[in-house]
Amino acid sequence: MNAQIVIRRDREKPVHNQHPWIFSGAIDQIRGTPQPGEIVDVVSTQGRFLARGYWNATSQIQVRILTWTDEPITLDWWRSRLQRAIALRGPQDMTGAQRMVNAENDFLPGLIVDRYADVLVLQALTLGIDQHKLSLAALLAELMPGIRSVYERSDVDVRAKEGLEQASGPLHGNPPPEAIEIVEGRARFSVDVRRGHKTGMYLDQAVNRRRLHRWMHMLPQGARMLNLFSYTGGFGLHALDHAGEITFVDSSHEALVLAERNVASTAGSHDAAAPHAFVLGNAFQVLRDLALSHEQFDCVVCDPPKFAHNAGQVEKAARGYKDLNLNSFRIIRPGGLLFTFSCSGAISADLFQKIVFGALADSGRQGQIVEWMNAAPDHPVALTFPEGAYLKGLIVRVL
Repeated sequence: MNAQIVIRRDREKPVHNQHPWIFSGAIDQIRGTPQPGEIVDVVSTQGRFLARGYWNATSQIQVRILTWTDEPITLDWWRSRLQRAIALRGPQDMTGAQRMVNAENDFLPGLIVDRYADVLVLQALTLGIDQHKLSLAALLAELMPGIRSVYERSDVDVRAKEGLEQASGPLHGNPPPEAIEIVEGRARFSVDVRRGHKTGMYLDQAVNRRRLHRWMHMLPQGARMLNLFSYTGGFGLHALDHAGEITFVDSSHEALVLAERNVASTAGSHDAAAPHAFVLGNAFQVLRDLALSHEQFDCVVCDPPKFAHNAGQVEKAARGYKDLNLNSFRIIRPGGLLFTFSCSGAISADLFQKIVFGALADSGRQGQIVEWMNAAPDHPVALTFPEGAYLKGLIVRVL
């Protein structure tokens, strides 16, 4: 019999509404002695079954719910959940990349799985998933014929909150190659799944990168583009067939070296002789310097890392976003475009739009939102888990 976690009567509603997290403050009592990572039953004060999940007393989120049905959590249960997530992604293009499991949003809290061609990259963000990662890797290889490697990239700060150290390395099959070639529309990326950001690249922006290609073709041929926080080329690769000049800005020398390689690989039939600049530096300062120099661009992409990791950091993050957007507006030619993003979950879409509006007002320009953006469809958001909607973006036409 599983240990029981009794929920306070006034904190039952989120469980009924199928929110997957139970915080320590919602717990009335613990019946039994659950071990770290152990499966527990969540019950009402009257003993009525509410849900089942895994336990971690170290974390503020002490129970991650796996099911709201009274069913055993067996190897077959894990197999069926993984199978469902994989099936929802549709046919696999083994030259491309895709998120296969999106943690709580695929009702597998703490588990991220990304596919790069025939390599899977797994992130175990919680104790319960960490204890099952080897069996999960084997199941993934079983369910996805053609996969030759499952590699772990659990080298993330959030594991400390679960009492876990960071971890990376092979979990199943052969070690992945040093670089994996990925095709995304017209762009070609060389991805380092061992050392690259996140699991190798930012898959949540895949659709938005393709969107940029369409909007670039509405600008004059030979348009000038600035790609801030460019990482390994990102958005700029999708503009190579139309832009006359692209400036890639990043604080990582290694990322810019890979960006230059990706530009050369993508160029192919495009105009490889077009001048492109790769600037190593702080994007805030580079942007300020460009504004002071009265430089002008037809398109600016501003895709910074997460600024607010919790509610206490929102005010400081808002100042950072405003600074970036204000100087971006100052360097965009009339009729040009700003692609601006926030991946901070603590910054709501409404607040982000207000920040961008404030930056526009201070710049003395006029602007029109021509499109709202969010994460790619392979990053679904469970309706019962609004925290999953972390990425938000605006395309603003500057007048």
